[in-house]
Amino acid sequence: MKDELSVSQDELFMAAAIREARRAWILNEVPIGAVIVHDGEIVGKGFNLRESMQATLTHAELLAMQEANNEIGSWRLEDCTLYVTLEPCPMCAGAIVQSRMKRVVYGAPDPKAGCAGTIMNLLNEPRFNHQVEVTSGVLEQQCSTILKEFFKELREKKSKDISTND
Repeated sequence: MKDELSVSQDELFMAAAIREARRAWILNEVPIGAVIVHDGEIVGKGFNLRESMQATLTHAELLAMQEANNEIGSWRLEDCTLYVTLEPCPMCAGAIVQSRMKRVVYGAPDPKAGCAGTIMNLLNEPRFNHQVEVTSGVLEQQCSTILKEFFKELREKKSKDISTND
């Protein structure tokens, strides 16, 4: 059983990831946010920029990892924890394993692309040379709600645009 400190610390850093997700929403990006923590400090932040950048690799996790690499001065993120609002996809899960990340904490599961336990668990694949500790469901309701509200708003905008064009 986790002690009170670790749970509240996870919630604190997940709240920071949610703030990053809100930054994505402002840009009409799917609101996914991530932060990377090393020795109790945020060393990397990111939010989705795929639409803005028109680049496949601009997922929140990868952008946060790049910033953390620069901050730490290494490609290895061995003593780091990634907090992300949505369960990592296969691409991000692969990068997490390759970075030697110690731990991943995510909020909402991703039934369409989740590779930290929902569809498969690439982070704990025993055939890889590194496995990552996974904690799921931290501030899940808030992480899920921001995504649901974003897509609801997007559908409403599309519906309004269609009716305006008639």
